[in-house]
Order: sequence, then structure tokens, then C-alpha cells
Amino acid sequence: MKRIAVIPGDGIGKEVIPQAVKVIEAVGAAVDLTPFDWGADRYLSDKATVPPDGFATLARDFDAILVGAFGDPRVPSNIHAKEILLGMRSKMDLYANVRPVRLLDASLCPLKGIEPKDIDFVVIRENTEGVYGDLGGVFKQGTPDEVAIQEDVNTRKGVERIIRYAFEYCASNKKLGGSVRRRVLMSDKSNAMTHAGGLWQRAFKEVAPAYPQIETQHMYVDALAMQMVRDPREFDVIVTNNMFGDIISDLAAGLQGGLGMAASGNLRPGHTSMFEPVHGSAPSIAGKDIANPFGAILSAAMMLAHLGMASEAQKIEAAVLEAVRQKKTTVDIGGTLGTREAGEWVAQKAASR
Repeated sequence: MKRIAVIPGDGIGKEVIPQAVKVIEAVGAAVDLTPFDWGADRYLSDKATVPPDGFATLARDFDAILVGAFGDPRVPSNIHAKEILLGMRSKMDLYANVRPVRLLDASLCPLKGIEPKDIDFVVIRENTEGVYGDLGGVFKQGTPDEVAIQEDVNTRKGVERIIRYAFEYCASNKKLGGSVRRRVLMSDKSNAMTHAGGLWQRAFKEVAPAYPQIETQHMYVDALAMQMVRDPREFDVIVTNNMFGDIISDLAAGLQGGLGMAASGNLRPGHTSMFEPVHGSAPSIAGKDIANPFGAILSAAMMLAHLGMASEAQKIEAAVLEAVRQKKTTVDIGGTLGTREAGEWVAQKAASR
């Protein structure tokens, strides 16, 4: 029995995570689900973001964490979101952010002539360093002479291990149809960001020879963004830094039907890892029963696969695929169902497989 911490968080997270839980239960996964109330409601109640032993408890007592989203207009500073989500990533050292990009149906892709077989790649993002490390500061705030500094910190250890993880992922994970992955593409902006980019370039060239069966490629991130919308068929595994990975993976989500379809894992191999949809809390649609639950449901499937429950994960993925094909979806991807209805449809279909 695997123990899973469930943290719905804020906004639509509180709507989509219950649907993911419903689907997990429908396939009979051998898990014990424990809810946590971390989020804006608790912060507004007692000013607590994370209990003093919160991250240690997650790492010690749970095999995985399923998270919804954080962000609430009632907390303008978003301090709770920063301390919970970014804190979880950094303090639990969840250094590999893995975002699969799979097109389930041609109708979901805005590009003409693109079929599901054409889009099946993954963005692997360094998850603990870069500009999201929050190093820097503000000088003379609120004056005409204000200076804001945001440091981009890249360590040899951090860069090398995420690049090595990308090669290992490429070597050990096949595409949806069973074909092998063949190429790792590293993306940076080393023609302008020469110090950090130089480190990424050197690490990539030094790690690659250990994987002679895998092709290597490099693209500047702006060229990668352009190519991603011109012809995404060439991509397989993309590895990049924290900020570029955040941007590129959101762009890639547009190729598969939008952020509502996008799943992700925040991983530290051999340790407790966290899984979450990437869509954010979307306060403008929260509480309206229109949020797409499939990103959360697919994140749950990704989590189960990570925990060794491949059969249960495949049932969930197949049910989501069938829902998309039959238009048993929310309005954003062409259906007419509400959040709860879409989740219930997938749960029933997954249970019957």
C-alpha cells in the first residue's frame, strides 16, 4: 500500500483534484490517500503556510504527493503559494520537473496537418535553481532610482544531474506507441547568457558520451520556441533550465489542447516525489464547475506509473483518451460537460476497463 498526500490547494485545484482522487479510487489502486489543507484558506485563517515539520513529514511518511494549484487573489503577495510550492520543490530537492507533451486527438492541436503520432515528447526542466531560486533584492524601492536584481544561479551539480536525468529518461522511456526515444535536445541562451550557458554547454558535452546510442542536439531557446510551433515532430526529449522549461512547457501544452490537458511530475529519483497539473489556480473560473480535470487526472496516472502501478495508470490514460474522442469533456476542449461530470465519466470508463 502506497501512501499519498493530497493537497488540493486553491482555486480550481479544489475542483480538479477531487476528480483525480475519484479516478484513482475507481481503478482500485492500492493507495492510502491523506488530505492536507495547505492553501489560501488556511493561511487566511491562521497565517500558516507550511507547518514547521511539513516537508519533513511528507518526505518521511509518504511515497508521493498529489497537488492541485496555488494562488488566490485574497493573498496578493502569494506568499503561501511561494512557500508551499517552491518550498516543496527546493526543500525536498525535487530537481527534475517532467512534463509530457502528448496529443490525444488531432482536434486539440491548433497546428494544421498534425496528428497524434506527431506530438509525443517531454520537456525536462531543472526545478531547483535558476532565477526561481529567489536570490537578489530591491534597492531604493518606490523611487525613480529603484534597482531590482534577480540572480540566475546554476551549479555544476544541478546542471549535470538534470542533463544526466534527461539522458536516462530518454534511454528508459518509450513513446506511447512503443517506439524508442532517440534524441536529447538541450536548450539554452548561451549566445547571450554566456556564463550560465557556458556551464550548460560544457556539462551537456561531457555527459553525452556516456550515452552513445542517443543523438544530441542543441537549440537556443528562442529558436526552439519558433520551431515548436512550426513543426514539433522532430522533438523527443528536451532539457533546459528552470525558467526556460517553465515557458517552453506551457507553449508545448498549447499543442496538446491547452494547460487543462497538461500533467507534470516533480521528481527526485528514489525519494518522495510530487505530481501536479500545470494550469495554476485560475481564480477567474474557480467554483464554476467548468475547469478541465484531465491535467489533474493525467498527473494522477503519471504518479501511479511512477509508483509501479502501470496497469492502473494505463487504464486512466485510456479512459481520458476515450473521453477526448467521444467529446465527453469540458467546454475548453470541445465538450459540454462540467468538471464533475467529466471526472465521473472518466472514472466510470477507467473502472470498466
